[in-house]
Amino acid sequence: MKIVILDGHTLNPGDLSFEPLKEMGSVTCYDRTPSQLTAERIGDAEIVFTNKTLIDRNILDACPNIRYIGLFSTGYNVVDIKYAAERGITVTNVPAYSTGAVAQHVFALVLAFTNKVAEHDRRVQEGEWTSSRDFCFYDRLTELEGKTMGVVGYGRIGRQVAKIANAFGMSVLANTRTPKQVPDGADIRFVDFDTLLAESDIVSLHCPLFEETKGLIGAEALEKMKPTALLINTSRGPVVNQTELAQALNKGVIAGAGLDVIDVEPMTVDNPLLHAKNCIITPHIAWAALETRKRLLDTAVSNLRAFLDGSPVNVVNSPEQSYQNGERKRIF
Repeated sequence: MKIVILDGHTLNPGDLSFEPLKEMGSVTCYDRTPSQLTAERIGDAEIVFTNKTLIDRNILDACPNIRYIGLFSTGYNVVDIKYAAERGITVTNVPAYSTGAVAQHVFALVLAFTNKVAEHDRRVQEGEWTSSRDFCFYDRLTELEGKTMGVVGYGRIGRQVAKIANAFGMSVLANTRTPKQVPDGADIRFVDFDTLLAESDIVSLHCPLFEETKGLIGAEALEKMKPTALLINTSRGPVVNQTELAQALNKGVIAGAGLDVIDVEPMTVDNPLLHAKNCIITPHIAWAALETRKRLLDTAVSNLRAFLDGSPVNVVNSPEQSYQNGERKRIF
């Protein structure tokens, strides 16, 4: 059985091992695959893994041996899952592997504004402390206790962010289409979107990217936020209108923004946020802790094993080839 990994470098730059996959077949791994080489590299392989490499209808037609596509991600928009199902191809993802890591990164971005550790370290390294007349120096620092965190989207990551915010002594306002039960003792209140914007000191985005959430945060929403508020986005880049956010930051409409996602990645040199005031940007790394990536890979391997055993899990489409007369069957 031939297994092809189209873009393995992001998941595994060398600190993990694809050996478990080799126990199930002959593995060919590419660090990256340009679109013009995707079909050629898949060739006659039955099993394909991808992270961000597009597998559309044309690729599926050009590679008729494909029986299974494993995603090294939770999102599956890079695969035409409907057409894959029509072709009898199972597509699986890896849900909920990065909840803790992303929530942790939210507060790394928040603390970059409130505690300014990197900024003060730079000034120390530049000699400002050794030449100081006082035992300390500082720019304005901010306590989180007593502040309000607004969480837009109350799924797994949103709930974890709310939990950490409460641990910091913050109140939480949550906006979601499907309100859930608040844990006993938690300081969480479900509110409408405008109320969340108006009352939150920090707005953290955790909503999926749908047509209705594209551009959710634009000039109108930003004008409703406090001028002292921070915006944090670790969800999807297009949820934020980048031009209007850059304008708001440069005009002081809000105090700052911490972003781990951009609408076009890698970031382009003409992105208006690249030089916007009070904007901290990290290169889509919230998911990338070693432990998190290992969990992702382990689950991807387990997904393939389950498929080969005839009991697929984490399936994002429902190809008929996994079943026969209503019962599961082995594929190979």
